[in-house]
Amino acid sequence: MRGTKAALLVAMLALALGTGTAAADPPDQPSVHGPVSAPMALLTLTKIPNGWQTRVDLRPQLEVSGDGRAVKIPDAVASERNPDNLPQKLNGHIPPDVLAAALAETRALATVDFGMPNITDQGSQIIDLMPQAPEEDAHLVVYAPEFTEGLAPEQQAARKRFTDLYRKLLDAFVQDL
Repeated sequence: MRGTKAALLVAMLALALGTGTAAADPPDQPSVHGPVSAPMALLTLTKIPNGWQTRVDLRPQLEVSGDGRAVKIPDAVASERNPDNLPQKLNGHIPPDVLAAALAETRALATVDFGMPNITDQGSQIIDLMPQAPEEDAHLVVYAPEFTEGLAPEQQAARKRFTDLYRKLLDAFVQDL
């Protein structure tokens, strides 16, 4: 009887663990996150596509650690990439002056209102700042980034600052040789 209970418990645990939605890098692919003991990325830039797109394997477009090391995933949300294929990962860095300015701007943008357009299903862009002290986290989300109709001038200006920051970080990435 005890053996049957133990077998059932193992089967239930295996089933519960096997039905999760998160995916890990295959063993033959290096992980973007490094070893388990490595700290989380300091900054991540993520784009969520329009609601009618079928991508379910989303990843950040850029992950930056505190020392400036970065991983850029240029085809993270590319609709033409087959979901069964791993995205391209480029290792590199963000120059220290750009990173310092980006951190300051991210913290400043954490206090502004990006507004909510009157349109839905238009995706979003996210900048997550996750320093070691969780109380300093900043999660910036701009819904329907292409649309500003109906938003106050201050909200439109905040959205432009967000877009400029997002683009600046992506453009500042320097790939390792």
